[in-house]
Amino acid sequence: MSSPAAQVRLYLGARDAESGEHSLPQGQVCVRSLRAPDKDTPNEDAAAVIQVGDGSLVLAVADGVGGTPAGREASNATVQTLCRVLAGLPADTPQLRPAILDAVEEANKKVLGLARGAATTVVIAELDANRLRSYHVGDSELVAVGQRGRIKHRIVPHSPTGFAVEAGLLDADEAVQHDQRHVLFNVVGSPDMRVEVGPALQLAIHDTVLLASDGLFDNLFIDEIIDTIRSGPLGDAADRLVERVRVRMNGEGAAEEPCKPDDLTVVLFRGRR
Repeated sequence: MSSPAAQVRLYLGARDAESGEHSLPQGQVCVRSLRAPDKDTPNEDAAAVIQVGDGSLVLAVADGVGGTPAGREASNATVQTLCRVLAGLPADTPQLRPAILDAVEEANKKVLGLARGAATTVVIAELDANRLRSYHVGDSELVAVGQRGRIKHRIVPHSPTGFAVEAGLLDADEAVQHDQRHVLFNVVGSPDMRVEVGPALQLAIHDTVLLASDGLFDNLFIDEIIDTIRSGPLGDAADRLVERVRVRMNGEGAAEEPCKPDDLTVVLFRGRR
């Protein structure tokens, strides 16, 4: 899918494993998406890399809510709607923030229209001239980290554990294995859906931005994730993340380490020098 305003790369779970490396004017993007090791149904995650105009980039990850009849349809519809709306923007002066919000609202109506209990999360990164802004619904996450490992931005998942960690009532590592981790207050596919918009953040040249479904955050602690992605070649970091998660999902980690087989999608971005 492409237009004069946008060049689009979509990952829709059509295969058991999908990967991509994109060298773009804004920087490098690496995508990895894999079906859970213990399931026969398709990957319910979806991702998109959307180059808008000459200087802007939009990244997205959607995770179809497990247990709903049409989780994959919901995640695919959400990223496809985002791509279509952004592709319709004027190439010279794209207004990304209202377009992204309109796209998520339209996707919500589309998912509701499936009328089969479908739902999905979505997390979106808007990148323009080394400035980052996040948008999210649900518990797919975005983290921006510096080369030395300092977290510069992390969204708050729309879940009891997400809010408890933000309020200082629960430790982030404890939240990984909490029994209410997957209770969601907010999803695409709800009449009460709301999009949380993050603050604008200026990225330094070596900063790394990660978007991921909960298949990552259910199996690795945040310190492990940051240590893996903060430096070194971006493609190698993506591969190391996938391998560390694979070990955990297959039950090969230590007894105290998290283990929850699930679909996994990670998108990594690092700006150009």
